[in-house]
Amino acid sequence: MQTWQLQSAKARFSEVVKHAANDGPQEITVHGHSVAVVISREMFDQLSGNQSSLVEFMRRSPLFGQDDIVLDRDKSLPRETDL
Repeated sequence: MQTWQLQSAKARFSEVVKHAANDGPQEITVHGHSVAVVISREMFDQLSGNQSSLVEFMRRSPLFGQDDIVLDRDKSLPRETDL
């Protein structure tokens, strides 16, 4: 992983993004301490599980196709607030 000082990363942001896309994560430091990592969109999707659509996610649910699910609304009064 290549390391960039924040000032250098700001000045050469497009280069940091290209390196993230082609070479992998790029570490950003401030005063020698790691504060951020720039990663490609592809890596972000892999790490966050964003590879499938919401519809596909819901179809994989163990509750998919069950018609006997009852969702009850909480009927308690809302909390009081002072405005």
